[in-house]
Amino acid sequence: MDKRLLTILRCPVSHKGLSELKKDRLGRVNAAIAAGELKNQEGLVLRQPLAEALVTDDGKRIYPVDDGIPVLLENESISMEQIA
Repeated sequence: MDKRLLTILRCPVSHKGLSELKKDRLGRVNAAIAAGELKNQEGLVLRQPLAEALVTDDGKRIYPVDDGIPVLLENESISMEQIA
């Protein structure tokens, strides 16, 4: 992801900055998806692992990135509180 783009992107809910989700945390997210334990804000159980994601500066919400395009929709976001 373009670093310049990340400097201007903001969470549409909290207006906090966003950064790339680190591989270790992405692995935990994908493990929760594989176990059928992760839902997005809309309440849908996620079935597909994430190749990339953005996380808010406070680490509370993540947004998927599809084919290099951040999906900054509240309903598509994932609360990190679901991951132990």
